[in-house]
Amino acid sequence: MAVDELYSDQQPLLLSNGGHDNEYKIKEMRIFLSLAKWVLKFTMWVVFVAWVALFFLVPTDFGTGLYDVWVSATSGTLFGETGSVLLLYSGPIIIIAFLAVPYLLVSGEEQEKEQLQEKRPPRFRLWTFPVLVDGPFGVVSAAELIGIVLFVMFVLWAVYAYTVVNFEILPSYGDLTLEEKRLFMLQMSAYTFGLIALSCLAFLFLPIARGSILLRLVDIPFEHATRYHVWLGNLTMFLLTLHGLCYMILWAIRGIIPSEIIEWKSDGGANLAGVICYVFGLLIWVTTLPPVRKRYFELFFYTHQLYVLFVIFLALHIGDTNFSKVFGGIFLFMLDRFLRFCQSRMTVNIVSMKSLPCGTVKLVLSKPGNLRYNALSFIFLRVREISWLQWHPFSVSSSPLDGKYHLSVLIKAFGDWTSMLSRKVSNITEDSQIELPLLPPGQIMASVEGPYGHESPYHLMYEKLVLVAGGSGISPFLAILSDFLHRTKDKKTCVPRNVLLVWAVKRSNELSLFSSTGVESICSFFSDKLNIEVQMYVTRESEPSLEEGNIYKATSSSVSSMGGGISALVGTGNKIWVGCYVIISTIGFVISLSLLDIYYINPFSISYWWYKGLLFVACMVVSVFIYGGIVVGLWHLWDKRTLVREESQEDGVKTDMMRLNEVFTEKNLYQETLASSYPVRYGCRPDFKEIFGSVSARWGSVDVGVVVCGPQTLLSSVAKECRSQNLKRRNYDPIFHFNSHSFYL
Repeated sequence: MAVDELYSDQQPLLLSNGGHDNEYKIKEMRIFLSLAKWVLKFTMWVVFVAWVALFFLVPTDFGTGLYDVWVSATSGTLFGETGSVLLLYSGPIIIIAFLAVPYLLVSGEEQEKEQLQEKRPPRFRLWTFPVLVDGPFGVVSAAELIGIVLFVMFVLWAVYAYTVVNFEILPSYGDLTLEEKRLFMLQMSAYTFGLIALSCLAFLFLPIARGSILLRLVDIPFEHATRYHVWLGNLTMFLLTLHGLCYMILWAIRGIIPSEIIEWKSDGGANLAGVICYVFGLLIWVTTLPPVRKRYFELFFYTHQLYVLFVIFLALHIGDTNFSKVFGGIFLFMLDRFLRFCQSRMTVNIVSMKSLPCGTVKLVLSKPGNLRYNALSFIFLRVREISWLQWHPFSVSSSPLDGKYHLSVLIKAFGDWTSMLSRKVSNITEDSQIELPLLPPGQIMASVEGPYGHESPYHLMYEKLVLVAGGSGISPFLAILSDFLHRTKDKKTCVPRNVLLVWAVKRSNELSLFSSTGVESICSFFSDKLNIEVQMYVTRESEPSLEEGNIYKATSSSVSSMGGGISALVGTGNKIWVGCYVIISTIGFVISLSLLDIYYINPFSISYWWYKGLLFVACMVVSVFIYGGIVVGLWHLWDKRTLVREESQEDGVKTDMMRLNEVFTEKNLYQETLASSYPVRYGCRPDFKEIFGSVSARWGSVDVGVVVCGPQTLLSSVAKECRSQNLKRRNYDPIFHFNSHSFYL
């Protein structure tokens, strides 16, 4: 932040009067920023609570009355009832997105760091206290459990409230036979399930907007938010299934199934559009089931692209007024998706690639100096030579302090896509060892989306840290260790004093991941300032292999690919440009909808539900592509000029930095085996009860951050032990804060 830059470790001890005035202005500015941040935060909370309360109130008689009053008071405006519903249901989430922009700007990195480093007694946190560690939801924190309970309560409450209202209005339909009353209640139940599903759809798209300003606001990274999308998707499709099933039973009793299915009403829901929408949703839902997703990932991935048709036919089915209830989440997702599309068009330069002995590939990717990330970030990578459509997430294995103009990822050959990449890199690196007259440039054409991750580096929150990795899950922890070592070297205060790394692998050849990155030798250099303890386990070998005493050598290659750095057009990038993109696109939508109403819908008395729903979606697309596209174009030009200016000023620094990094890495490729530096236990798994018990006895009453990256079984085991230690905690014992860094689609 600009205010924080005014502070310096080199300030003179004796200040002049001007210096005192300057210090006073700085304090005033800090007070103003703190007040502005508090006001923005309070306002966003009020809007959010009112928005959530709306969903609970509407199913009741009282809520229905308020809704009718609101619609009657505002339906006389240009947008009519659609505008009233849009403002009521989607307005709050858009307002929060607007307010998030100045809030993130005034928060600032240095202020966050100061808050993280405040000395406080250990305390429990809802987000890091695991409550459920086994079952269909995986590891669930206390905060997540509260969210699950609220959604379940909402569904049950809405079903009850709507049913009561339906029974109350039943007498108004005159003298009905018992059979007619049953059919009426069945029809109203079907409508009820549809309304509740629509409420869930209002939230469904919010978690999967990877670079969304809202995810940055609440500091929930995309890999965590994906779980919430899965949970909401299952709930939504379950409700839509009940919605359709009730109607099918009703039509079957009346003997009108064929005619009702193909009916395309003009003054109500288009049934055929609803059936088509449900079919697309069902295909997506079935392929998300764990057995299908794990075995046929490509089918899962490609089927998920049907969400475009799902949204279009949803609008055709329910019309513009009802679709405006889910506008907010879908619109923010469209903004993020378009920005990702623009970023992914760029070909990224692969600075170097290495093929490690365990079949893992290390790629070093070029990036601009103004593209920021932290040690727990991740990127989505596409390699055109393997697939034009598949994007795969990988944790960043480098610290932002390793170099301003590059980042690296470790990719283990696990599935079809990664195995093909490993073979391709191995072929290139082996060929590069032979002095060929010319290697064809651009043998791997990479595209990148991201980086994504936490808005603030939460691994700096804790004075003590336990890192637990399984296999290639060591990748983000290499970035963390490198980050700590750089910060220790630079004498920065926000660094944990004690770090315990527990790493379990299946085969001993995977241990080369640690030594080949160069982290191993630096750890011992800073041992007096930073206490790093490493415990390694090889689970499927009872003793060291014959090659254990040999030197592990990785083949490497410097690549001259036809590309540039990772594009800075990302939702986690420049906050001002991201804010302008969201705000101007939203204003563009309002303008487009206004012009449509003024010059087409109102003059020609357009009243078809399905047609107005389609026009509504068209306005959303126009606002994103045209208004948002203008902002993205200006952002791209600004970024190019900034990059040219940086390169002209720091080209020599950039070249020296990359050369030093390559020399340093190559020097450590031929180190002695890791077993001589750190103890390796063979034929056993980590005993987390013993490990955490030892940590509890040694570290005392303090907040201990526990970060886990590995398979689901590992996450459950560590979470279970964290919960056990916290539940039986005494006053002088630490509190273990569980954090997962595992990404599973």
